[in-house]
Amino acid sequence: MEKKKIGFAMCGSFCTFQSALEQMHRLADEGHSLLPIMSYNAASTDTRFGRASDFIWELEDTCGKKVIKTIPDAEPIGPKHMVDLMVVAPCTGNTLAKLACGITDTPVTMAVKSSLRIGLPVVLALATNDALAASAQNLGRLLNVKNVYFVPLRQDDPEKKPVSLVCDFSKLLPTCEAALKGKQLQPVFL
Repeated sequence: MEKKKIGFAMCGSFCTFQSALEQMHRLADEGHSLLPIMSYNAASTDTRFGRASDFIWELEDTCGKKVIKTIPDAEPIGPKHMVDLMVVAPCTGNTLAKLACGITDTPVTMAVKSSLRIGLPVVLALATNDALAASAQNLGRLLNVKNVYFVPLRQDDPEKKPVSLVCDFSKLLPTCEAALKGKQLQPVFL
């Protein structure tokens, strides 16, 4: 893939941050220019998986830019053509629901809306414990939305969490390549 400007937005699926960050580093190592964005929760919540300030530092260090953490700072992403592609990794069930219903109340949902309104591809790297339950309708709705693409998904623990899905983060780059061509990487469900 030729070098692109990629928005890299993170939501609060904290247990998948390391997988998402590995892919962010991969994109940066390949020479893509990354614009970091975080939801309010991702930017402010310390968990057993790490401190918010450490994740912010890692994004800013890798991307060479300040993390966008407010709705006003995310709004011009589309109109100013600040990116060629928007990635949400990880994308929570909460953010999935907001996107499916057109709710724009976080920096990440605004970054996605701003990108979609000018026809840019948006790649969602879903990680949610209720994807095959309460979030299923939102997943179905967004699978049918123009310019929205999903990193292929699988059940992460069918025995203990039968309705949980998480994307295969290693397929983020091929999904981005396909999305830039207007195609969904297949199969969607692994």
